[in-house]
Amino acid sequence: MEMTVDLFDSIINTSQDCVFWKDKNRRFLGVNQAFLDFYGFESEDVLLGKNDEEMGWHSDPEPFKQDELRVLAGKSTYKVQGKCIIRGEERDIIASKRPLYNGDEIVGLVGSFVDITDVIRRKEKNDGSQVLYTIDKLRKYSFFDKIIDEISLEEILDPLTGILSRAYSMKFVHSLIAEKIPFTFTIIDLDNFKFINDTYGHTAGDKVLASISKSLAEFTDGFALAGRFGGDELLLIDLKNITTNEKSAFFENLYGKSNTLRKEIFFENGAAFVTGTSGCASFPKDSDNFSDLFGLIDKMLYLGKNLGRNCYKVYEEEKHKYVEIRKIAKNGIFKNMYKLRTDIESETGFENKLSKVMPQISEILKVPDFYYVTSDGKMRGKPQP
Repeated sequence: MEMTVDLFDSIINTSQDCVFWKDKNRRFLGVNQAFLDFYGFESEDVLLGKNDEEMGWHSDPEPFKQDELRVLAGKSTYKVQGKCIIRGEERDIIASKRPLYNGDEIVGLVGSFVDITDVIRRKEKNDGSQVLYTIDKLRKYSFFDKIIDEISLEEILDPLTGILSRAYSMKFVHSLIAEKIPFTFTIIDLDNFKFINDTYGHTAGDKVLASISKSLAEFTDGFALAGRFGGDELLLIDLKNITTNEKSAFFENLYGKSNTLRKEIFFENGAAFVTGTSGCASFPKDSDNFSDLFGLIDKMLYLGKNLGRNCYKVYEEEKHKYVEIRKIAKNGIFKNMYKLRTDIESETGFENKLSKVMPQISEILKVPDFYYVTSDGKMRGKPQP
């Protein structure tokens, strides 16, 4: 069979390994779908023409750079272990690379890698692990019912939180799309997680992840599965709440009486009031393919963060279709508050300051029914849809 462009594209994009190819200056020329899914990118445009250092994927980029320089000098590498940073979490990978030739000239390199973090953690027998989904619970979903006898539960679940691992969360979502089963896809980012880690230590951060995951799995038991996307980000695949009204009611309960995303968690050296920001969209109502669907939930998450975090955003086409992330960033609340402060400082009298900035305050803080936490740890306000 002749190797056509379409055939090559089909082979590359059905591989579960993350595949990439670069020019002789180590700049990205292309990646496959598994690569985009792994990093949570909507398209390859964000990395084309850039190298690893510019993407900020490694806490120590030098070994990766030297490895690729050796490949560009003609030496192939196979299953080299290393670490990369995915959405704030350092993950273990093994990578293989080889030179790309045009005749006798090396014009670039091609490589692939797989995530082995969960395998390493299982070998280390992480004592902080919990199991939130049993084999019987997973059998209720056709995707897991087909594979549960061939794959261990340990491989399916994230070793720390006990919910679905990143890999099997994605596989589950892809299976639902392939079977045309409606569902709502949600990404949840835990607010100020780095502050908790830096202030109380990584043990406290692990407790936060485990506690929130447990509450989320219990609250959605029977109609949804939760997964860990990476770092402080969680996923929820909901097969029950599909319409806009159903989703809004669900999130009101999730952020209200469920004690899931707004609760105080105690550590040996202190306590923190933990909140989260969520963005969701539904298949096939909002999008009929994975790439666009993930792009929508990511956009909704960003929009929620821009509103000040500790809230949820439900995608609605008439409201959000033409919302652009770059414009959100340019007109975010933090930039507006900085401008507000500058305007105040430029006025000479208090009365002038107040009269000048009150319209701006009203515009900037136009976030109705929004929750916030006071210095004494109590909540005020109402949930923001």
